[in-house]
Amino acid sequence: MSEKSEQRLSVLKTYKLYVGGKFPRSESGRVYEVTDAKGKWLANAPLSSRKDARDAVVAARKAFGGWSGATAYNRGQILYRIAEMLEGRRDQYVAEVADAEGLSKSKAAAQVDAAIDRWVWYAGWTDKIAQVVGGGNPVAGPFFNLSSPEPTGVVAVLAPQESSFLGLVSVVAPVIATGNTAVVIASEKSPLPALSLGEVLATSDLPGGVVNVLSGRTAEIAAPLAAHQDVNAIDLTGADEALAKELEIAAADNLKRVLRPQPVGEVDWTTAPGTDRMTAFLETKTVWHPTGSLGASGSSY
Repeated sequence: MSEKSEQRLSVLKTYKLYVGGKFPRSESGRVYEVTDAKGKWLANAPLSSRKDARDAVVAARKAFGGWSGATAYNRGQILYRIAEMLEGRRDQYVAEVADAEGLSKSKAAAQVDAAIDRWVWYAGWTDKIAQVVGGGNPVAGPFFNLSSPEPTGVVAVLAPQESSFLGLVSVVAPVIATGNTAVVIASEKSPLPALSLGEVLATSDLPGGVVNVLSGRTAEIAAPLAAHQDVNAIDLTGADEALAKELEIAAADNLKRVLRPQPVGEVDWTTAPGTDRMTAFLETKTVWHPTGSLGASGSSY
C-alpha cells in the first residue's frame, strides 16, 4: 500500500447549540455555511429558530434561582475556572479566531489572551461589585437604610458581529458575574468561537442554563427574545442601528432593561472594560430596619 493511500481523512467538527447545559441541534434541522475572511468554507453552523430561542429562555429562567442564589465568592470561583479551561484550549481558540476574523496567528493570540484575562478580571469582581454600588444610606430617624444590588434576571445578549471572541467574552462575563443568566446570540458571520465556548462552559462547573448560546440570523432570533415576556433585559451590542431601534421598541412592552450602546457600531474591546456592563443589569434593593427609639441623649437602644 502506498504512503498516499494511507493518509487519513480529517474528522470535521459538528458544531451544535448550547442550551440548558446540553448540545442540541436546531429543532428546525437547518444549518448555514460559515466561511473565513477569504470565503473558504469552515463549517456548517446551526441556524436557530424561534423555538430554539424560547427553549433557551426556559433554560435560563430555570437556572436563574440557583445561580443568583449562589454566593458571590462561588460565582467568582466558577468564572475563574472558565478562564482556566480556556487557557488549556488556547491553541484551538487562536486558530478559530484567526479564521473567523482574518487575523494573523499573533494577532489572534493577543485577542484570545485578552479574552482569558477578561474572564479573570470579572471573576475578581463578583464579590466586590456590591461594595461599590451598594451601602448604607444616611436617614433622619432611628433606622438603618441599606441598599444592595440584585441581578435583573434573564438577559438576552446580542454578541458583537466583528469581535467573535474577545467581544463575546466582554458582553457575556459581566452578565453572569452579577448573578444573571444569559441567552447569547453569537456573531452571525463568525459564530464558531462562541459555539466552541459552550464546550468550555459545560466542563467548568457552570450550571446548565446559566449561559445558552444560539447561532443563526441575528435579526430572526433577536426579535422573539426582545418581545419575550420572560426576558428581563437585552444587550443590543450586536445589532445595527435599524435593528436596535426595532428591538428597543419590542422590549418596551414588558419594560425590559435595554443596553443600547451609543452610537451603535464598532467598539474597541481591547480597552479596560470598567464596571458599566455589570451595573447595567443590576437592580437595587433598599431595606429599612429600625434601630430602636432615640433617647434624650440621642443614642439608640
